[in-house]
Amino acid sequence: MLLAWLPSIGALAERADRDKPLNVESDRMTAEETKRTAVFEGRVILTQGTLTIRAERLVVRQDPDGFQHAVATGKPAFFRQKRDGANEYIEGEAERMEYDGKSDRVQFFERARLRRDTGDDVRGNYISYDMRTEFFTVQSAKDRKATDEDARVRAVIMPKKRDPAGDAAPPAAKPAPETAGSRAR
Repeated sequence: MLLAWLPSIGALAERADRDKPLNVESDRMTAEETKRTAVFEGRVILTQGTLTIRAERLVVRQDPDGFQHAVATGKPAFFRQKRDGANEYIEGEAERMEYDGKSDRVQFFERARLRRDTGDDVRGNYISYDMRTEFFTVQSAKDRKATDEDARVRAVIMPKKRDPAGDAAPPAAKPAPETAGSRAR
C-alpha cells in the first residue's frame, strides 16, 4: 500500500511555477553578485507561483548554468506547493530543507515531514525526493532511542476514494430456471 502512495506524490513542483517570478520577503538580505548568492534572514517568505517557503534563513545560489540551489532553515522551515497536473497540494517541513534545481532533488533534514491534502503523511529524520524519477526515501534517526519521535519512519496512508460507479452493488442473482423436476406439484 505504501509503495502505491509513494509514486503518486507526482512532481513536487508544478512545472508552470518555474516560469513565474520569484518573490522573497525578509527582515534582512545580503547578496554577493560575484558568488551569485543571496542570504535572506528573519521571517523569510518566498513565493513563486503556487510555491511558498517560510523559514528563518534562506540561502539561494545560482550556478553558472543558471540553476538555483537553496537551503532553508527554521524551527521548522516549511513549504507548500500545488502538485503538477493535480488539484492537490503537498506540504513539507524540516529543520533544514535543501533544493537542487539542476538535479530536481529536494532533501529534508531533522524532523522531516511530507503531507498531502488527501491526509497521507510521512515522517522521518531524513527525506530525499527526486522529482525527475518520482522516487523518494525516508530514513529514521539511527542514533536515537525508539521512544524519540523521529527514531522511526512513520506513515499514514489514507484509502483511495472509490469510483461511485464501481461501488454499485453487484447485480442480484437471477433465480435458476425451473426444470420439469423442480416444480412443486
